[in-house]
Amino acid sequence: MTNPTQHPTQSAPTTLVIGGTGKTGRRVAAKLAASGAPVRIGSRSGRPPFDWNEPATWGPALEGVDRAYVTYYPDLAFPGAAEQVGALAEAAVAAGARRLVLLSGRGEEAAERAENEVKESGADWTIVRAAWFHQNFDESFFLDSVLAGELVLPTGGALEPFVDAEDIADVAVAALTDDRHIGRTHELTGPRLLGFGDVAAELSKATGREISYRPVSGSEYRAVLRGQGMAPEDAELIAELFTLILDGRNAHLTHGVRDVLGRAPRDFADFAREAAARGVWNG
Repeated sequence: MTNPTQHPTQSAPTTLVIGGTGKTGRRVAAKLAASGAPVRIGSRSGRPPFDWNEPATWGPALEGVDRAYVTYYPDLAFPGAAEQVGALAEAAVAAGARRLVLLSGRGEEAAERAENEVKESGADWTIVRAAWFHQNFDESFFLDSVLAGELVLPTGGALEPFVDAEDIADVAVAALTDDRHIGRTHELTGPRLLGFGDVAAELSKATGREISYRPVSGSEYRAVLRGQGMAPEDAELIAELFTLILDGRNAHLTHGVRDVLGRAPRDFADFAREAAARGVWNG
């Protein structure tokens, strides 16, 4: 349903995709490029490079850019994230990149502070608030646990409406290219609530091997993270994030994907079957 607003005779706007090698960013970049839109990858390996921790890199990355998809690493819940996002938004507007689409998280007060920074920057903003990604299980956080056959997490019986990164990217592209999304917050979930035991069952079915779920306490999980080499302060933040956003506040569905794209969101079972067919969980 996306209707790009530029006139056909005008050159397409250049989009900076910050986090353009990440789970949603690389998908946004690929979809824009496939439509013929110029894309600049905002990453440490980009040309020019972009680094959240090196503000001197922001100006060159923003030069000649009309709009930006903004993802923050490692997470908007980390200290200083909102301030950095606000500074980037102001720099973008000053450089002429007025259209900003921020990837945010559901139920995170720190993420909402970053959202407000973008809203107050003078940009034409859209907020994309997403549930936890399907792709956390095959591309990053939980991949090693799936390969090991056991999800060990401090999540108890919490329910989460996991959403697919492809759906997030499609919504982000719509927000970047269609004026109707300016000033709107799109909250994205998948089509059903899943506990982590349900996730383990879906992964077991897709892979044909037993994958179990073992709930642990927050302190036990912090010990696990530290045992994996994570710095104590980062382990504390991650464990706290689990506690905060899996306390039931996000255990409800939204119609954000359908409202923007006119179709249902992708189900976790479909994601799991396709990921298994690619062999990502074969070790």
